[in-house]
Amino acid sequence: MDVDKHSFQSLLLDILTAISRAHFVSIDFEFSGISSRQSFKPAAFEGADTGKQTLQERYEETKEAAERYQILQIGLTCVEENVEDPECPKYITRPYNFYLNPVIQERLDVERIFSYQSGAVEFLLRNGFKMEAPFTVGVPYLSRDEEELARVLGNARGDRSNVADIAVLPTDVESLEFLQRVRGEIEVWKAAETPQYDYLNIALAGHGAQSTSERGLNNFHKRLVHQLVRSDYPDLVTISRPTFIQIVPYDKAREDAVKQSRLTRLEEQLSRQVGFRWLVEAMVQGDLSGVDPKNFARSKDGEPVFVDLGEVNKQLDDVRSVLRDKPTVLVGHNLFTDLVNFHRCFLGPLPLRVKDFQRDMNRIFPMIIDTKYLATHNCGSINPKSSLGEIEAELRSQIVPLIATHPHHTKYAFSAAAHEAGYDSLLTANVLIRLSSKLEASGTWVEGIEEPNQVTALEALRLLSSDADDEDPSAPESSEQSQNPKTAPRKKKTKPKKKKKTKVVAKTRTLTESSSSSGNPPPLTPAQRLAPPPGSPTNQRYSVAKGRIASVFAHPSVYDVLAEDNGEEPETLAEPMPLPAHDTVTLMPPFTSDFWRVYGNKLRVFGTVEGVCDLNPKRPLSIC
Repeated sequence: MDVDKHSFQSLLLDILTAISRAHFVSIDFEFSGISSRQSFKPAAFEGADTGKQTLQERYEETKEAAERYQILQIGLTCVEENVEDPECPKYITRPYNFYLNPVIQERLDVERIFSYQSGAVEFLLRNGFKMEAPFTVGVPYLSRDEEELARVLGNARGDRSNVADIAVLPTDVESLEFLQRVRGEIEVWKAAETPQYDYLNIALAGHGAQSTSERGLNNFHKRLVHQLVRSDYPDLVTISRPTFIQIVPYDKAREDAVKQSRLTRLEEQLSRQVGFRWLVEAMVQGDLSGVDPKNFARSKDGEPVFVDLGEVNKQLDDVRSVLRDKPTVLVGHNLFTDLVNFHRCFLGPLPLRVKDFQRDMNRIFPMIIDTKYLATHNCGSINPKSSLGEIEAELRSQIVPLIATHPHHTKYAFSAAAHEAGYDSLLTANVLIRLSSKLEASGTWVEGIEEPNQVTALEALRLLSSDADDEDPSAPESSEQSQNPKTAPRKKKTKPKKKKKTKVVAKTRTLTESSSSSGNPPPLTPAQRLAPPPGSPTNQRYSVAKGRIASVFAHPSVYDVLAEDNGEEPETLAEPMPLPAHDTVTLMPPFTSDFWRVYGNKLRVFGTVEGVCDLNPKRPLSIC
C-alpha cells in the first residue's frame, strides 16, 4: 500500500494498530547516498594483514554518510501471526511504502541540510524511482532533536521579552521622528476621557489613516512600535496586523488565552510535521501523547471528513496501551546501514563509538533480526552471495508456514517491484518466516559451535533442492518428496531393507500433530536426504557434501559427529528433527526460543575484521 502526505493522517491510526498487533515488523530504506566504502586498507594501516576495516571504522564511515544523506523512501511490513484457526495458522502481511519528505515547514524555523550522491541517484533512476516524489507526495517527519528545537524556537517567538531591542542612533532622524509621532498618538488616546475606540491603530500616516492600506508599516517600523510599548507602557499590549500595529489595554485573562492558543497551534503544527516519526515512536515504545486525533478526520485524498472522535480516542488509547508494554521485533536485510540511518534520521545524533551504538539499539529494540546474517551464519572467510532477491527466490516454493497478504495490501501480490522499499520489506518478512522455520525444522542448529568449511543456509537450500531433483522418479513421493527412513533405496524390483527406527525427540513448533504421530512414517531430515541409501555405492555429491558441510543450513549438526567416512549410513541417528509433513503446519520459532540466541541481535557486516555487529549478546531475552 502506498502512503503519501495526503493519506498519511487518515491511515495513521490503522498503521499504529497494525504495529501493535504485529508479530514482527520488517523495514527497508532507499537513500540519497551511501558511504563510499574503503573496505581494504593500505599495508601501512593497522590490521592490514586482513586488508579489512574494523567494525569501528565501518561504523564511522556509515555514520558520516547518515549525517550527510537522506532517507528518501521507507518500506514497512507489519506481520501478524494468525492462529485463530488451529488447522491452518498463517502469517498475514501488511506492506506499506512511504516516500519521505526532507523539507520542513518554513514557519517552524528549523533548517535541514542534506546531499545527493550521483551514484545513488543513477541507481534509483535505473530502478524507476521518481526523484520528485519525496518533495511532492512525501510524508513529512521531524527527528526528536528537531522537534525539540522547533518547540523552543516557537515558544521564543511568542515571548516578546526575548526579542532584542533595536538601538536607534541619534543620527537616525527618520526613526526618531516616527517614534515621537507614535508616542504622541498613544498619549492623546490614553488622555481621552471617552475614546472613540477601545484600541489604537498605528499606521504609516497616523491613526487617522486607512489601516488596511496596501502601503502599511514595514517590519522595522513594527518592531519599533512593539519595543516602545513594551518598555514605556506596561499597561498596554501590541497586536501585529498585516499593515499596522493595534494597541489595546492589558488584560491578563485575555493574554493567558492568547498564549495558550499560540501554544496549541504550535503543537498542532508539530504533530503534523512529526509525521512518519509517530510510527517510529510506536516501534520503540516512545511517547505517542502528541498524536492529534483530529488529524484522523481526513480522507485518503486529504479532504476533511466526519469521524466519531470518541471512538477514535478510545481506539488510540487502546493502541497506546498495547505499544507501551510491547517491544517491537525489528527485522531487515543487511540491517547495519539501515539501523545507523534509522537512529540518525529519527532518534537523534549518533554516538561516537560503535559499542555505544550497539548498546543503544539493543536497549531500544530487545530483538533485532538481520536476515542476511540468518542466511550466512557460519559462512567462514568467504563471503557468499546473499542478496535479498536470491534468498527469497530459493525459498519461494516453500509452502509452509502459510503467508497471506492482507486484502487491503495487494500492490505486490501479482507484480514485483525490486528496490522499492515497500516491496523489499515484504520480501524480507517472507524470508524471515520461511528461513527461520526451515532452520528450526532441520534441527541442526547448535548454539555456540563454530566450525570451518561450513555451508550457509542458502547453499544448503540449493543442495537439498538438487538432491531432491535426483531422486528416482518411479518411486512414490511424499509431500516433502523425502525417502521413508524405514525403507530401502528406491530401486525397481528391489525389496526394501529395514533398519532401526529413528528416535525423534526434538519437535518443530506446530499446531497439529506430525505425520509420524498419525501412523504415517515421518519424513527424512535434511541430513538423511543428503545421505545415500544403505548398501548402495556412495553418491559422489554426498561424499563431497559430507566432507564440507559441518551443518545443514550453516550450523554444526549431530550427523557430522556420528557419521563415519565409510560410505555407509549409521543404523541410528541421535535425535533428528523431522521436516514438516503435508499435514503438519509449522510456525516460526517463538522469540523466547534459544534459536534466537544464535540468530538474534547480530548484524552481518561483510568487509570488516569482525564480520558481525553483535548487539550486546550478554543481555538476557526479555521479549515474548
